[in-house]
Amino acid sequence: FWVDWKDRRYWITIFPVVTITFPAAVHYILWEGFRLPFGATVCILALLLGEWVSRIHAFNTWANFPFSLVWPATIIPSAIILDSVLLLTRNFVLTGAVGAFLYGLVFYPTNWPLLAQYMVPVENNGVLMSVADLIGYEYVRTATPEYLRFIEAGTLRTFGLDVA
Repeated sequence: FWVDWKDRRYWITIFPVVTITFPAAVHYILWEGFRLPFGATVCILALLLGEWVSRIHAFNTWANFPFSLVWPATIIPSAIILDSVLLLTRNFVLTGAVGAFLYGLVFYPTNWPLLAQYMVPVENNGVLMSVADLIGYEYVRTATPEYLRFIEAGTLRTFGLDVA
């Protein structure tokens, strides 16, 4: 949900794997029943609409978090590519192999322009961290056990992915 957790290593691998199941089901229903190859895009647009309703009411209205800290991930280009592979191949096996691979591969580059501004390194009280880490440190969330989230002193994770 929060932008300070989107720069983590596992967000780019887990999120596409979790979100491809619903577009695959809608793909099957629309392709087998109606021969319409845009099931993934329809499903993702419906998911995005639900995500924005949740962001507006739960995070902004009730918890007063700004929209720039809780935006949902962009997966529309991934869904369009998945639909394009089904349209070009007309085969579920190739769509599952090639389309699903491209669905996950395109996810992080399409979110990079939105996420890049939060990956800038800053120094706060002698600690080197990204802007996303600083936001997570300053905006304390009530339901989050803060002892699980820590800022490493002298980290270079933003640049090299591993803690130095």
